[in-house]
Parts: sequence; C-alpha cells; structure tokens
Amino acid sequence: MIQKDNAWNTYTEEQLEELEALAKRYRAFLDAGKTERECVAETVRIVRAQGYRSLDEVRALGSRLQAGDKVYAVGMEKTIALFLIGEQPLEKGMRILGAHIDSPRLDVKQDPLYEDTELAYLDTHYYGGIKKYQWVTVPLAIHGVVAKKDGTKVQVCIGEKEDDPVVFVSDLLVHLSGEQMEKKARVVIEGENLDILVGSRPQPKAKKVGEPGEAESSASDLNDAECAGTAPKTSANGAECMESAGRESDDKKAEKDMVKQNILAILKEAYDMEEEDFLSAELEIVPAEKARDCGLDRSMIMAYGQDDRVCAYTSLEALLSVPTQEYTCCCLLVDKEEIGSVGATGMQSRFFENTVAELMDCAGQYSELALRRALSRSRMLSSDVSAAYDPLYWRYFEKKNSAYFGKGLVFNKFTGSRGKSGSNDANAEYIAAIRALLDKHKVAYQTAELGKVDIGGGGTIAYISALYGMEVIDSGVAVLNMHAPMEVTSKADVYEAMKGYRAFLMEA
Repeated sequence: MIQKDNAWNTYTEEQLEELEALAKRYRAFLDAGKTERECVAETVRIVRAQGYRSLDEVRALGSRLQAGDKVYAVGMEKTIALFLIGEQPLEKGMRILGAHIDSPRLDVKQDPLYEDTELAYLDTHYYGGIKKYQWVTVPLAIHGVVAKKDGTKVQVCIGEKEDDPVVFVSDLLVHLSGEQMEKKARVVIEGENLDILVGSRPQPKAKKVGEPGEAESSASDLNDAECAGTAPKTSANGAECMESAGRESDDKKAEKDMVKQNILAILKEAYDMEEEDFLSAELEIVPAEKARDCGLDRSMIMAYGQDDRVCAYTSLEALLSVPTQEYTCCCLLVDKEEIGSVGATGMQSRFFENTVAELMDCAGQYSELALRRALSRSRMLSSDVSAAYDPLYWRYFEKKNSAYFGKGLVFNKFTGSRGKSGSNDANAEYIAAIRALLDKHKVAYQTAELGKVDIGGGGTIAYISALYGMEVIDSGVAVLNMHAPMEVTSKADVYEAMKGYRAFLMEA
C-alpha cells in the first residue's frame, strides 16, 4: 500500500492561518449559495470585485481581449465560465478547472400547493440521488425564483434568517411504525411522501359588509325559515331564497381549504405571488442549517451542498490567486451534473463551446478550426468530490484505493461503475505530468476509486470534456455523507485542493 502522510502534520503556523481563512471564506460561500442560481450570483459578486468583466460588456464596447484580461460569461443564471486571458493564442489550448454547482435537493412541483385535513403542503420531486429517509424531520428552507407573466422575477428565500420560519417533511411516529420498519430503506419513505408541511392555520374569516346585526335577526330568520320550507313562501321572497342559497354556496366555497388560502395570502403579501405563478417558479427545498466547523478539534466542515461546491469554490479561489499565465486559465462551473449533465445549463450543452468561440472572437482569433484546436489542446481537471473512507462501513471500500481525510487532493483515474461503464479513463502520461507539478508545488494528493468494483460507482463531467480530445482527469475532495442533507469534508483537504488547482493553472 502506497503510504501518504497526513497533511496536518506538515503545516507551518502560517499555513494553518491560511487554511482557517480559506475555510471561513468557503463556509460563507456555502451559506450564500445553496442553489445553482445563488452560486452563480455569488461568484459574479466575488469576481467583479477582482476586476472581472462580463463578456457581454466586452462585446458591447467592441474591445479586443489581450493577455491579462479577466472576463466571464453566464448561462441562464445557472452556469458560469471565467477566463484569465493568457499570453499564448487561445488555439494553443487552455488550462481548465471544471466543477458543478448543483446538489441533491427537493424541487417544488409546478402545481404543488394543497390542503389535507387542515394541513397545507407543497408537493415535491426529489432531484439527484438521495436516500429519501434522510430528508424527513429536518429543518428545511425554500430558495428560488418566481417568474411572473409580466416578465418580472421575484427571489424567494425562506428559512435562512434567525427569525425565519422553516418547513419540514413529516415522518411516522415510532410507536406506529412496525410495518414501516420492515420495509427496505429505499421505500421506507416514498418519493410522493416527500411533501413539505408549510402551514396549519386557517385564514381569518373577514366580516361581511352589511352583515345583519341582532336587531335584524327576526327578518333574517323568517327568510331562512321560508327558504327551508318551514314557512309559507311568497312570490316576493322567492327570489330572496335563491339569492340566499347562492350566498350560502359561495360562503361554503370560500371556507374550503382555509389553511391553503392563508398560505396563498402570505405569499401574496410577501412576494406578490398568485397560485398560478407556481407554474413558472423554480423553488428548491434545501437544509436550513448553516455551514459549521465540525469535530471537537474543528478539523472538518459540515454543510449542505459540498458535492460539488467544495471543488467549485476551491477552483474559483485558485483562479483568483494566479497572475497572468502562458495559457488562458478557465474556471467552469456548471449545472445539472447530478442528473446526467443534461439541459441547456448542463455540461452536455454547447454553452462552454459557444462561450469559447465568443471569447476567441473578442480576441480577434476566431475560426472554426482555431476553436477545435483550442478545445482539443486544452488540459482539464474535472473537479468533483470522491467518497471518503468510512471505517464504520469498511466492507464497501477497498483500502488501498480509497480516499482518506487529511491526505489531500484526490485523483480518480476513472469513475463510472463496475466495468468502468460511463467513465473517462485518463492517460498515464497525463497523470505523470500532474504528479510532477504537484510534487514541485508540495501539494498533498492521493488516488482513489469510488468504492469496491461491484458495489456501485458514480460519474462526473470528465467524459463530456474528453469528447473534444482534451486531456482530463477527475480530481477533488473526499466527502463523508455524500448526497446526505449535511456532508462533511476535511479542512486540510479543502486547503490542498486549492493549492493543487492553483499549481495546475500555473504549471500544467
């Protein structure tokens, strides 16, 4: 077994200070970006403060990009590509750090709000691979956007402030769960039972204008008696009976689903939102917990969404920390990896390819052949997390080829499942070059596979980038509790990932 030192044993006091400062910034990023839209918005905020400009601004000004220029492009508010223009022409290739910023969660359906026995719920559809039973009885927050027919958009964030309410998914009490406990874990909680409880208070009844008082009760009682058939009707009050019956029907309709109506009234007041606006809303249900130091020694970070925002943030930090390089440096943060990198904001879209074409055009270097050369000659780290070895579940790991906390940046020569199905398999020559640059920059690193061969597996965006012919290998941070509501990483591994990504941009 190839032995690797624990990185904690190698740090100077100055490095420990850098590590803690990075961890603090990282926790703040996690709290600010619990959805892909929020991650992109927070990234834009950070990079604009560092002198980055939108590629749209560059085009509008008719500027010619030169070495040292810093630009970015955003796709549908859910994916972003950042570039530090290098000294070599773009067709010589780029040095790319690619990560994804979507994470497993619950998505609110398009027609979600309903009431059952005076409890109001939002119907959901889970996103990505989750253990459904992990999402019950934990405090949850609602994040997202509501797009209205008039073209306006409303940002929604409920459950993050100290005095905000939270929502949750209920579970069957243990006293009645004998039958439930006999089920397999994957069906203990059914997908259709992951509905979010959002209210239990009926809407207050408004007093009707002109409602009769006690003095008018005798006339009213007579009319009611006549309509009920207990008093003789007159032709004059026949119409009154019909009107009274209509009022009663409307009143009963208005009193139906009063808890739901109260929720709608709250949404109307807070976000000017009607029930039909759910049709064009993207609302994500995520854990309401903040990122926290973990362990009595504060050596770890516990937070939602570290798969794969831990690699996204360390890639971003690496890009912002390097000066102008020989080759153009890129940080690419994409959406939809957890469901196959599909859609207009996933890696399988043409967003990145089109953005590079626009970039080359703004640099006066575009041609179709030059674009193909730029992509095929690039080198990339597909920055995604790996499974940390867990001694409590040792039988699912192969010790010699597992990732460990404190041993640094993890490299996966291949991912996929079982017989390497669906994987990118990095070239030996490329791995040798990566090893050399990491050793030169004194970066702690390790290699791993995702569990035992026949147990399972997973995928990344690496195979998609490899379709261009570029050199790609998966690299990232080891994570415990991957895809759970709260995931755990080692601060040392976060620090080494940033160092490794920076070394790659400077030397690869």
